[in-house]
Amino acid sequence: MRLTADYPPIWLAGFVAGAWGLGRVLPAGPGWLVWPGRVLVLLGLLLMAWAAVTMLAARTTVDPHGSPQALVTHGPFRLSRNPIYLGDLVILVGLSLSFGAWIAAPALGWLFARIVTTRFIAPEEARLAQAFPLQFAQFRARTRRWI
Repeated sequence: MRLTADYPPIWLAGFVAGAWGLGRVLPAGPGWLVWPGRVLVLLGLLLMAWAAVTMLAARTTVDPHGSPQALVTHGPFRLSRNPIYLGDLVILVGLSLSFGAWIAAPALGWLFARIVTTRFIAPEEARLAQAFPLQFAQFRARTRRWI
């Protein structure tokens, strides 16, 4: 078991806190963006849940530091190689809109995506390529990393 605080939800929480702070210090944007933001949060949560259930049904880990037991290419993985991280990103953008930090949403989203790609996606994809060389190469060729 790995004892670390280096998990995507921790990074997401930090970015959400940043968006909340920006929305309080420099509020910007029309109030009507709150509801679209909430819809995005709901869609992000649903995407993450769908991906997690799909992975658990395939009897593989959802732990980003874990060893994959199966290569999942169906369900939400037909749309993105990383639907859970995509859900995180959608949640971050949705909360940024809801907090009135819509101007910062693109920069926050871009930075979050870069950090997640470097810290989690690249190592996960390396483990998948090692465990399932041919299958992962085919999956990578036909499915984009984000969307």
